[in-house]
Amino acid sequence: MGASGRVIRPGGKQQARKADHARKADHARKAEGARKADDHALAALADGQHGVVALRQLGAVGLSAKAAHCRVATGRLHRVYRGVYAVGRPGLSLHGRWMAAVLVCGPDALLSHRSAAMLHDLARTDATRIDVTAPGRTGRTHHGLTVHRAGGLTAADRTVVSGIPVSSVSRTLLDLAAVLPLQRLERALGQAERLRVFDLGPIRDALARAPRHRGALRLRAALAELDPAQGLTESELEERFRTLCRDAALPEPERNRWLAVGDGHVRPDFAWTDARLIVETDGAAVHRTAAAFERDRRRDQELTLARWRVIRITWSQIISDPERIVRLLAALLEAPAGRAPADTMPRGPAA
Repeated sequence: MGASGRVIRPGGKQQARKADHARKADHARKAEGARKADDHALAALADGQHGVVALRQLGAVGLSAKAAHCRVATGRLHRVYRGVYAVGRPGLSLHGRWMAAVLVCGPDALLSHRSAAMLHDLARTDATRIDVTAPGRTGRTHHGLTVHRAGGLTAADRTVVSGIPVSSVSRTLLDLAAVLPLQRLERALGQAERLRVFDLGPIRDALARAPRHRGALRLRAALAELDPAQGLTESELEERFRTLCRDAALPEPERNRWLAVGDGHVRPDFAWTDARLIVETDGAAVHRTAAAFERDRRRDQELTLARWRVIRITWSQIISDPERIVRLLAALLEAPAGRAPADTMPRGPAA
């Protein structure tokens, strides 16, 4: 019996030590399991962001600031900017650097200007600094970044490419106009056309939302070079085409008449019903998105099956080369449907 009156059984202290050791081991296993779960959540977050995370995001995956700092101390997180870390290894891809730049500028920031043009594959640049646009006043500066401040950005000005928040194509072209010379801007517009991501409607909307943007005048000038008809409204362009037909004594076409085709209906720009001829008038860069391009081609195919002849004429051709357009229309209107005009019919070998 001990001094306190308790009976100390043989081996009691050893059993107590074993129990204490078991409790500590169980606690360590649980802590290790929780750490691994946190690491898995952290890795999943980083995988979706090209290997980088922001300190403000860690609470959502169960990590405190203290836990983040412990991981920095043990080499599992590597500081890129204040509050932004690379996970696992310090080296980052270009996409990782872009993502880190966006994260450090705040939750509403997005890649923009030259950097956005590279991500959209609109233009290449030798610039080593990363362009980011963020709302609000100018705050902390960051090494290697050019931070542009812009208010009034809407959902139409934003998109996500490869998981990176970035300015939309239309907004990127507007921003590029503020930092590139006219010739390089025109090349970017041409690249957008080749990629079928150029749509004039959203570009006009972007210009309307930011009429005082530093790039607005240059972008309008580049669009005018791309298509001389850009400054005309749809009704003005329609009247030009009607006047062209009247002055050339061509039959008056019907405008936007609904036609039954197959199981549905289509509404072409201009149609001569008797001649089974349809003219679609396209701006040089209107509706050049891939979806619109495919939709227009499907409609042309359906009209062809219904024995309509469909030709596409750009507004630039109507404005700058009207004589050739008149000759083309006259020949097509004279030729019966299903036959080529006489001066374009194939000829056999000379006798």
